[in-house]
Amino acid sequence: MNKTDGGSRQGRARAVAARLGGRPLVLVGMMGAGKTTVGRRLANRLGRQFIDSDEEIERAAQMTIPEIFEQRGEGEFRAGEMRVIARLLKESDIVLATGGGAFVNPDTRALVKSEAVSIWLKADLDVLFERVSRRSNRPLLKTADPRGTLEKLIADRYPLYEQADITVISRDVPQDNVAGDVIVALLEHLKTQKA
Repeated sequence: MNKTDGGSRQGRARAVAARLGGRPLVLVGMMGAGKTTVGRRLANRLGRQFIDSDEEIERAAQMTIPEIFEQRGEGEFRAGEMRVIARLLKESDIVLATGGGAFVNPDTRALVKSEAVSIWLKADLDVLFERVSRRSNRPLLKTADPRGTLEKLIADRYPLYEQADITVISRDVPQDNVAGDVIVALLEHLKTQKA
């Protein structure tokens, strides 16, 4: 990378940070879309704190997410998730990665839409399935047909994720490239908001 590319990359990041003020950025999308990995890189580029809502939920509940699902059920998990996200959105200069179902909850979605800029990391079924197959901590995929379950979740959730302020394709490239795509999309979005 030459100095010009680095300068324009840093310039875009500075422009995004300036236009956002302290407004939180919230990454939404399916499990395996890259919210945590891209979120960390995005926060680093923008000089913001990265927070993973799932980690915060586990800390607040003093249980893992699979344990919460098993012992308390999905309904109680979603209620706790919304309380944690509401608390986190009061902070400024954060990049928040949310769990796959967070933006599906109408109350959580309304809260995110009013308090933050939401970014949907959209990935296709093959990319998602390949990524989530590497990990065993996905309670919603503990079924006889995890790929079929993932396909159904995509069908149910994508129409809701489309309500995010920005959509960026999460593809099979280094996640730093996707973070760069998010910054470019944010800059375009923020320019149209100020006009």
